Amino acid sequence: MVKKTSGRGARDLKVKVKTARGRKLSSARWLERQLNDPYVRRAQADGYRGRAAYKLIELDDKYRFLVPGARVVDLGAAPGGWAQVAVKRVNADGARAGKPQGRVLGIDLQEIDPIPGAEFHVLDFLEDEADERVKGWLGGAADVVMSDMAAAASGHKQTDHLRIIALCEAAAALAFDVLAEGGTFVAKVLAGGAEASLQALLKQRFAKVANVKPPASRADSSEKYVVATGFHGAG
Repeated sequence: MVKKTSGRGARDLKVKVKTARGRKLSSARWLERQLNDPYVRRAQADGYRGRAAYKLIELDDKYRFLVPGARVVDLGAAPGGWAQVAVKRVNADGARAGKPQGRVLGIDLQEIDPIPGAEFHVLDFLEDEADERVKGWLGGAADVVMSDMAAAASGHKQTDHLRIIALCEAAAALAFDVLAEGGTFVAKVLAGGAEASLQALLKQRFAKVANVKPPASRADSSEKYVVATGFHGAG
């Protein structure tokens, strides 16, 4: 005998989080959003270290920069979700027989739990000669430099916007020093009006510059990603 449902469908499955002593309303809302986020559930099921992995998957599905054999630098790599995606797609773990084996080099200020096929280093990429250390670890130039970094939130939208643009410009500067000709730069930015200088900078160095909001980005988020392809190096 089939048990009848209430007829309210998926609405019954939505988790409600009540505020409790010591928990702010904003924290309760964030927890509720996490519990009801389909990308969070997918990440748990697929073994990724965070929902951000799907943003990279969607960007690469569209622009195809993570090809077998590519050498990838992941800036601000913790907790490692983007590196997990890159390892599979560039065949850094050698799991795809007959395909060129790539490299995935993750850089962060903190140590990252190991991922088979990825190599992690604790380094501030803003340090002098960071580019030389990266090229030394890779044994040459990179094909992709990618960054999902975001500056610590201040609660003031314009300040946060300026901080992440500055961080993205710094990541781009490193990319200019380590990318091979034809390489790709991918980075998170926040919409807010200060991107013009970054866009102009990238258009001087790359054949194409696209601005994308992947489906995995939350609808209420101002984040988007810049995907610059065809690095030619000329300033």
